[in-house]
Amino acid sequence: MKERLVQIESDAERAIAQSANLRDIEEARLRFWGKKGELTAVLRGMAALTPEERPAAGQLVNEARARIEARLSEAEARLTRLALEQKIAAETLDITLPGKRRSPGHKHPITLATEAICETFLGMGYQIAEGPEIEIDHFNFELLNIPKDHPARDTQDTFYIDDDVVLRTHTSPVQVRTMLTRPLPIKIICPGRVYRVDTADATHSPVFHQIEGLVVDRGITMGDLVGALSTFAKNIFGEDTKIRLRPHHFQFTEPSAEVDVTCWECGGKGCRLCKNEGFIELLGAGVVNPKVLKMCGIDPEVYSGFAFGLGIERVATCKYNINSMRLLYENDIRFLRQF
Repeated sequence: MKERLVQIESDAERAIAQSANLRDIEEARLRFWGKKGELTAVLRGMAALTPEERPAAGQLVNEARARIEARLSEAEARLTRLALEQKIAAETLDITLPGKRRSPGHKHPITLATEAICETFLGMGYQIAEGPEIEIDHFNFELLNIPKDHPARDTQDTFYIDDDVVLRTHTSPVQVRTMLTRPLPIKIICPGRVYRVDTADATHSPVFHQIEGLVVDRGITMGDLVGALSTFAKNIFGEDTKIRLRPHHFQFTEPSAEVDVTCWECGGKGCRLCKNEGFIELLGAGVVNPKVLKMCGIDPEVYSGFAFGLGIERVATCKYNINSMRLLYENDIRFLRQF
């Protein structure tokens, strides 16, 4: 038995010396001291010894086991320390390396234009009103005096979800909802995303942004509208900016007008940009149609109002001299860095 124990210790020392990691150490432990290990087999063989031989044999086995366990523990500690050192070395940051530069973000030109417009009207005492982008026909058309046979209801112009539900074509439904729910007087602007069946080009997009305004009170006239829009134009395009109204037709305003602003390129003298007219078309506006007031439960004999609507992309392209609306949606960093 003594020779057997010497051989087991020699094999154990060789296996431990060849262990490259903690898994090898565990395998060596099981080989010599597991349920089917070599030392375990020697212990089980002691049953064949006489009672007089067992104490001496047991002592030899215990001494051999203690030496093997000591070597296993020493090797385990060494390999554990080595694994930790390797992990630390692999995870160490070299603080001398140059860092990765991250360019600071900034607001998109549509956001800049929206905020500039909103700040202008908030400064004149307006409040911001919002509404759903998925609208029912009743709010998007009916209450705005747009009858069933009006061209705006054609599927060539409007995204229909079903016969009564549409993606709103303007933020005017927000005006209607406000007139139906808020007490008078009303003085609001309605910014938001709108949808129309348009092919994307330099001046059109199927998804774009609008800001509409509504004022309803006693004694509101076209002169109040002109004053508000003149203040808006000066704040956005400069103090020398003038506005010009041209007769037009909208179902929800009467009288109605297209509103132009002084060309910012030539100051109204006439150039290629404004086609030598001195003015550039910007928005539509007018006095609220009495039919619309009446359908919203407001007495047109007592109250009157004005409304206007402008495309935010239109303002952004004008204000920042952008020659194609598509640039606002292409997410080209080279373009966006200019703002």
